[in-house]
Amino acid sequence: MTGDRADVRTLAVDCGGGGIKANVLDASGTAHAAAVRVPTPYPLPPELLVETIAEIAAALPPADRVTVGMPGMIRRGVVVHTPHYVTRSGPRSRVDPALLEAWTSFDVQAAVAARLGVPALVLNDAEVHGAGVVAASGLELVLTLGTGLGSALFHGGRLAPHLEWSRAPVRRGTTYDEYVGEPERRRLGNGLWSRRVLAVVEGLRPVFWWDRLYLGGGNSRQITPSVLDRLGDDVVVVPNSAALVGGARAWELPPA
Repeated sequence: MTGDRADVRTLAVDCGGGGIKANVLDASGTAHAAAVRVPTPYPLPPELLVETIAEIAAALPPADRVTVGMPGMIRRGVVVHTPHYVTRSGPRSRVDPALLEAWTSFDVQAAVAARLGVPALVLNDAEVHGAGVVAASGLELVLTLGTGLGSALFHGGRLAPHLEWSRAPVRRGTTYDEYVGEPERRRLGNGLWSRRVLAVVEGLRPVFWWDRLYLGGGNSRQITPSVLDRLGDDVVVVPNSAALVGGARAWELPPA
C-alpha cells in the first residue's frame, strides 16, 4: 500500500442474505463510484462468494485494500458459522451438509486477499456497519435489521468479541432472528413489526445500559414514525449506507 493514508482506497463489500453490494471509498468514507449490487447467488459455496466479490471489484475503480462484512460468527477472518450461506436456496431454506462443512473454518480473509491481490479484512457485517457510525465514546450497541438481526458492541470505539444475539430465544423459543427478521416484517406489516423492534430495544436496554444504540440495516427505514418517537433519545436510526462507509473506517478500529 503506497501513498498518504488519505489517498488509500477501500473496496467495501456488504454481503447479505439477499444481496451483495460494494463500492470504493477513500479514507473519509467518500464513495468514488456508484455502488454495485447483485443478488446473493444460491447455493453459495465459499469459492463462489470469493469469485462474486472479484467480479464486483472488476466493475469498480481500483482499490488498495478490501473490507468484507458477512453474516455470522467470523473470527480473525475465519468463518465459525454463517447462517444463510450454508443453505440450499437462501435464508430459511434447508441446510446443505456439504455447504456447512465447506464454510466451517473457511479463511475468507485469506481467500479474498489472494484472489484480489490486496490486503483484506473480513468481519461480521454488523461490526462493519458499526465502524461506520460509532462515535468511539462510551458503550455503543449496533443492531442491524435485515434478513435477520445483526449486532455489534463497541466500548470507547473498541470492538468487543462478537456475540450472535440473533440466535438467542426471545419469545416461546423464537429467536431474535425469527422475531424481527424480514419474513416476519412481510407477514405482520410495518406497524406490528415495528412494535416488535420496540420490544427488542426495551428488552435489551437493562441488559446493556448503552450510552447509544444505533439501529441500521435495510429495514431500519421501515420503522414507523410512532415507534420512532418512543425509542428514546439514546437510540439513533442510521442509514444502510453505513455498511459501506464502515468498510473504509474498519481498518482504523483499535485492536481488540
